[in-house]
Amino acid sequence: MDFRLELVQVPVSDVERAKAFYTEKAGFTMDMDADVGGGVRFVQLTPPGSPASIAIGTGVTTMTPGSVEGLQLVVTGIEAARAELAGRGVEVSDVQVYDWGSFVFFSDPDGNGWAVQQPPARS
Repeated sequence: MDFRLELVQVPVSDVERAKAFYTEKAGFTMDMDADVGGGVRFVQLTPPGSPASIAIGTGVTTMTPGSVEGLQLVVTGIEAARAELAGRGVEVSDVQVYDWGSFVFFSDPDGNGWAVQQPPARS
């Protein structure tokens, strides 16, 4: 039996603003935007090349907007990833290098925190 994590809820205060950020600036694909009834709007977005997605919307979570930290994307080229994000208008940190990988960091308009990691080369 596989237990795959494929969807993470990200709490936002303004769905349209967040949707624009994730699609236009972070480069995510918009998979679904549906009013599923009962005051619930479900928006599913997927990072390029990822098997996992995020969900934003109204009525999908009781978490406080901006309260999620530690969401992590993994890339093979941190400099190229940083350049792509910055080129799309994302306020992204400089590259930070650690023994466990090279990272850049950014936040969505609500302050939900993301890390982008290039793992260290395997020996």
